Amino acid sequence: MTLPQVVPGVPGPATAAREADNPARLLELANQRISLMWNRLAGPCQVGRDASLRVGVDLGTANVVVAVLDERGEPLAAALESARVVRDGLVVDYLGAVRIIRRLVADLEERLDRKLARAACAIPPGTGAGAERVTANVVEAAGLEVTGVLDEPTAAAALLEIKDGAVVDVGGGTTGISVLRGGRVIYTADEPTGGTHFTLVLAGHLNVSFEEAEAIKLGGRASREIAPVLHPVVEKVASIVQRHLTAHPARTVYLVGGAVALPGMAAVIASYLGVPVYTPAHPLLVTPMGIALLSAPQGG
Repeated sequence: MTLPQVVPGVPGPATAAREADNPARLLELANQRISLMWNRLAGPCQVGRDASLRVGVDLGTANVVVAVLDERGEPLAAALESARVVRDGLVVDYLGAVRIIRRLVADLEERLDRKLARAACAIPPGTGAGAERVTANVVEAAGLEVTGVLDEPTAAAALLEIKDGAVVDVGGGTTGISVLRGGRVIYTADEPTGGTHFTLVLAGHLNVSFEEAEAIKLGGRASREIAPVLHPVVEKVASIVQRHLTAHPARTVYLVGGAVALPGMAAVIASYLGVPVYTPAHPLLVTPMGIALLSAPQGG
């Protein structure tokens, strides 16, 4: 899999902050775009009939997300659906995945009043050519021409416009890591620990079903009652990141993916690494927006 450069040919609002090497300001500017997209998960969106669009499909372990940006990379609309069609970065329910993408695309086409014809997609780093082919086949079977298959943390880095640092994508099934130097990806890795493991630990502790544990994890109890139960899994994620970044150090780390919304995760990882760790707003949307940003645009 070819590793793309960060936002090739696409200007972003964080350029000045990136040049000033100010991670906090960089994140602030990225958060503005992410929050705007979060507010566009429902409802109509006006877009010109001839405007170019960039579309990204993120087939995650817990959620499938389709994001649409304009040619400049600004948010237009997104749609998501909870799903269990992927496990540890691999598609395990082909037809289910196709149906979900079709539903999300149909919803977006109605809201945008535009036909979506092409999209990029992504897989966790290290899952191999087989995963790349299957993921692309799913997206194509849903009616979209695939313009590229990326690795997930690299796509996240594109949206955040990171020049130097590391992106850690803690998804439902895996933790992916990308390290960047001078705007180039120099290292990627992926290990099978993610949000699903949090849910399994919680289900065992509370003696409830996986579905009940997932609902509790995503609810308000996570910050008050269950965070101590999940702390050992958070430390496992931190140790994974520490091991990979020991050989490929980064001065700043950014956490993305739905699982990093767990309170306290950034602080634990920072304590292992000894460097600043940032979590963007609505981290679930970072990777799909990055995939869209790196996709080839489609015209009207």
